[in-house]
Amino acid sequence: MIVTALFAPADFAWLDGLRRAHFPPERNQLTAHLTLFHHLPPSAAPELDRRLKQATAGAPPAASITGPMSLGRGTALRVSSEELAAVRGAVAEAFHGLLTPQDAGGWRPHVTVQNKVEPAAARALVTELSVLSWPRPLGITGLAVWWYRGGPWELIRDYRFRS
Repeated sequence: MIVTALFAPADFAWLDGLRRAHFPPERNQLTAHLTLFHHLPPSAAPELDRRLKQATAGAPPAASITGPMSLGRGTALRVSSEELAAVRGAVAEAFHGLLTPQDAGGWRPHVTVQNKVEPAAARALVTELSVLSWPRPLGITGLAVWWYRGGPWELIRDYRFRS
């Protein structure tokens, strides 16, 4: 299972537009997303459901996009949110023994807008995005759990923050 944050509609439209404009179309099977966990086992589903309900019972976390970052062969936008990091940290602690190395390592929150391109193209996009005004507020409206079945993700459930 994959866990992501959900964006406010205007932020999603902007981020997904960037992704559609810059991600190689033959590789772009997903919409813009912010991954909290890349792989949790299905056996964790009941406890994950309980924890995400609890995590989203309050107000949405404050968040911002702080600017572009290089992925070497891609480009992402850095996301900053102490409150969302705390939610992720609590879930990570609860599932400590079940986390993959990728999820157990440090979390670098970001939205990938380009990947698997030539390094020169990635550098050019980082330069292009660097001139925009940063930081930029980012609305986080909820969390979602997805199945990965080898292609586009299948939504299991979403959890909305209370306004």
